[in-house]
Amino acid sequence: MDSLTQVVLGSTVSYAVFGHRLGRKALLVGAAFGTLPDLDVLINFGGDIENFVYHRSFSHSLLVQLLASPLLAWLLLRMNWAKTVSITRWSVGIFLILSTHALLDSFTVYGTQLLWPLSTYPFSTSSIFIIDPLYTVPLLVACVLLCFARMRPYAAIINTTALIISSLYLAWGLGAKALINDKIDNALAKHNITFTHFVSTPTPFNTLLWRAVAVTNQGHYEIYASIFDTPDDVDIQFYPTDNTLLAQFKDTKRVRLLQLFTKGLYGVYQQDKQVVLSDLRMGLEGYYTFSFVIAEQHDQHFTLGSYQKIRSQFPREKLQLIWSRITDPSVELSSVPPNDLGSQ
Repeated sequence: MDSLTQVVLGSTVSYAVFGHRLGRKALLVGAAFGTLPDLDVLINFGGDIENFVYHRSFSHSLLVQLLASPLLAWLLLRMNWAKTVSITRWSVGIFLILSTHALLDSFTVYGTQLLWPLSTYPFSTSSIFIIDPLYTVPLLVACVLLCFARMRPYAAIINTTALIISSLYLAWGLGAKALINDKIDNALAKHNITFTHFVSTPTPFNTLLWRAVAVTNQGHYEIYASIFDTPDDVDIQFYPTDNTLLAQFKDTKRVRLLQLFTKGLYGVYQQDKQVVLSDLRMGLEGYYTFSFVIAEQHDQHFTLGSYQKIRSQFPREKLQLIWSRITDPSVELSSVPPNDLGSQ
């Protein structure tokens, strides 16, 4: 999730554990520890691909956080103001702040390595967008109210209410995903579409309109479905990809990393003289958040590429269409002219 969300989540969790002892200072403690796992973005893991794959690894591991929490508690107790809280309570509270950060991230589509180093599998329910105001606002409002001394008699109620509302919203996202997947399954079955890999995830800033990708050996289907759609309203467009270009590089370490981390949800494209691998889970056709140059063409031959990330900005004009598409199935969200669905 975005940094603001992790700050206010950390603050409210911290206040629930330490508020009665530390008061408003608990909000600052939570903000600091709520930000800590994401500082791994400052680490250069060896290149754009490694930075992409290894983000949300060790710093988001529940195992590492469990081991690190007592050490962080011991360090905090070197400061006089922290000595009003026992090391046991500090350890538990810090672990709750760190672990809720990691667990919340696992609700997004990116992938969080919760069991590193025992497993590098990127856990993901893909049931909430990386920025969702309806999740963040209750926590933010609580943090603001808790800053005022006159709210102290109601602090516990305010804080608990915010945590309950945000948690219920996460539960709603899981329920909405199940409903959307059922609509999409029916729509794909109607068109006799089979696939090898599939993911569905909310479109930006909401959980009412969802984007899904179904990957085949020839390309992938980009799918849009609203909570209010019938299966007949589900929009399905096919886009071919040149995955065969990957054959001579399939044993390359960085290519394997991308294949594993994206869980097979990738597309391969030739753009001018570059072979580009895009993570199909984040973005939309023609505007993927994570695309990397994996090979370059010289004469008639391909050689390993720079592995650099290609910058691509989500088209702002699509945001207005997203809100319109929630209730209007006729709104077209495709960014690139698709192939005829009936030809697949």
